[in-house]
Amino acid sequence: MNALILMLFVLVWFIFTYFWYGGKIGKILKVNKNNPTPSQTNYDGMDYVPAKPIILFGHHFSAIAGAGPIVGPILAYALFGWLPAMIWILVGSVFMGAVHDFSSLVVSLRNQGRSIVEIADGAISRTTSTLFGVFVWLTLTLVQAVFADLTAKTIIEQPEIAFPTIALIFIAIVFGLMVYRWKINVYFSTFLALIALILSVWVGNYLPIYLSYYTWLIIIIIYSFVASIIPVWLLLQPRDYISTYILFIGMVLGIFGIMILNPVVTGPKYIAFSNHNVPLFPMLFITIACGAISGFHSLVASGTTAKQLDKEENAQKIAYGGMLTEGLLAALVVTMISSVLIWDPNSTGLANSFQSFLGKSAEIVFGNALGRAIQVFGIPLAFGVQFGILMLNAFILTSLDASARLNRYVVQETLGLRYGGIFKNRYFASGSSLLLAFLLCIGNGYQAVWPIFGASNQLIATLALFTVSAYLFGIKSPKYYTLIPAFIMLIITETSLVLNSIAYFKQDNILLFIISIILLVLGLFVAFEATKKIYFKQVKLN
Repeated sequence: MNALILMLFVLVWFIFTYFWYGGKIGKILKVNKNNPTPSQTNYDGMDYVPAKPIILFGHHFSAIAGAGPIVGPILAYALFGWLPAMIWILVGSVFMGAVHDFSSLVVSLRNQGRSIVEIADGAISRTTSTLFGVFVWLTLTLVQAVFADLTAKTIIEQPEIAFPTIALIFIAIVFGLMVYRWKINVYFSTFLALIALILSVWVGNYLPIYLSYYTWLIIIIIYSFVASIIPVWLLLQPRDYISTYILFIGMVLGIFGIMILNPVVTGPKYIAFSNHNVPLFPMLFITIACGAISGFHSLVASGTTAKQLDKEENAQKIAYGGMLTEGLLAALVVTMISSVLIWDPNSTGLANSFQSFLGKSAEIVFGNALGRAIQVFGIPLAFGVQFGILMLNAFILTSLDASARLNRYVVQETLGLRYGGIFKNRYFASGSSLLLAFLLCIGNGYQAVWPIFGASNQLIATLALFTVSAYLFGIKSPKYYTLIPAFIMLIITETSLVLNSIAYFKQDNILLFIISIILLVLGLFVAFEATKKIYFKQVKLN
């Protein structure tokens, strides 16, 4: 297989399906450019702030991307081969992931920009919303712990990226002031921000910063707290937006590098249905996660993005287009690691083989694949590798600060609206989860429950799709475009949880066994409640 042909097919497929299937879903959701958006009706200068589409796309994409579309495809390729991974990315992102993201955003727009967790209250039941909320809060706290840990360790391993990582925070603040307070043209402001970012990367090579793990961890937690409580336009939104250019530059260079280099795919199309006791079904779909569909996306779409969208007609560009862009990244990763990196099953020690990097972190695997792909432009391998690592680290940090803000919304929009008091306080709502995440990092507690995260993330997607389906039924709009993916994800997730439960029971891992059972029951309960509402009762809507 020629990598050039594979990459061209991927590009054509995503462009075609954006207009074809994305347009179809827009009609089903009854997107109307004349509908007022929460950013206008609920404007508060803090969370509800209309954003220019190009800035919001960058903010949304940075938040949803994270490490998922890079790490997941690498693992899936190593276990099952490039063809199963590529098929699921191309099919799943179009018919499930993008539909999930787009519908979550639009339904949130119709409910004052509230989280999908709170929407479940009116669409399904109060019990469902409460259980959903507790589950999401715990999952996001786990995400914060893991991503804070990864960011700290990556900076320690690559101290050259410390300076640009810190510099980007201050660049973002100045950018936010330029656009929103000083009313300077967004494109000119972007140009200046990117120049400053490039200079910071250059300075970082000569000014590595060496600090201890705990020092970096404290800095990262404090940053996440500040980013989650100050106005979104001042730091979180512009930092995510500027970070997107790091990824876009890497993606464009990677795509054109593949086209010019025109390598042959040497990796296997298909390895085995079960590899190292890991079955292709359902683990392929759990492993790739963000590259095709991810529950975290519904939280971002209905959390931060819905509060900033200026016009409803831009929802398809932001949500459906954002997911397809993430699918493109995942497909690029599969293409690069299966062609630029040579498949060496006997591990004979080839310097550019996939196996030579497999025992190292995903950052190293991806960085070396990208570095070798863009060497065709005369870019030194060492710089290309460093740039790839910076790309991944930048998006891990954006998912971290986004999850902190999302957890604040979950607490304020569920417990805060129902009980008031301390639950409405943004300092408590954000700080409580970050404090727990910090404690989990210090004691390595997150490692005990992290193996269950993949299924947890996909369960959120399942619950979100059922919630959206119940809403669509209530407004008498076709529901099967979301309901069928909901049942497919339910089967995938529940199968994974059953297999996990059996494995953990055999390993005498009582903690993970109990958590798996709880999640399994939660998924079945929400599916039952949603189905009961759709087929037997009228849905109560806000």
